[in-house]
Amino acid sequence: MEPLTDRQIRSSFVNCTKGEASRLKLPLDFAELPWQDLDFLGWVDPGAPLRAHLVVAREDGPLGITLRVPATSRTSAVKSSLCQICLTGHASSGVTLLAAPLAGTRGREGNTVGIYICSDLACSLYIRGRRRPRLRAGRQEESLTQEERIVRTTSNLDAFLAKVTAG
Repeated sequence: MEPLTDRQIRSSFVNCTKGEASRLKLPLDFAELPWQDLDFLGWVDPGAPLRAHLVVAREDGPLGITLRVPATSRTSAVKSSLCQICLTGHASSGVTLLAAPLAGTRGREGNTVGIYICSDLACSLYIRGRRRPRLRAGRQEESLTQEERIVRTTSNLDAFLAKVTAG
């Protein structure tokens, strides 16, 4: 992913108001982001920890969405969970159900779509081996190449974004 500016990021959001986009806080490590290893930029807002943001580079410009983070972590008997974007297995606390308001009128009416995703939104780093999940059980290796995992991740993300932006 090519580096994005603050202005590009803030103007990319399709499911929040311009005011909300102007008030969001960028990642604390924004200046040091490993852009070459990112397929998308995702972070939990350091100024509003119940909000997360995701920005994807597209041919026609970046596309950003805002997501709601649950106020409480889930307390289930599940020992591990799978991210629906990158298919990385995590201890149950490593995957979170995030809800994205739909773009447009349907979102203003309160309609959302949810997805289970890596809690730190670092899918790109997991599929490249730059970050390791904290699994209690052993990690299962895949037979896919890194490039195939990247394609799968971007396809899964595109499918989710299509749900958020569908008119």
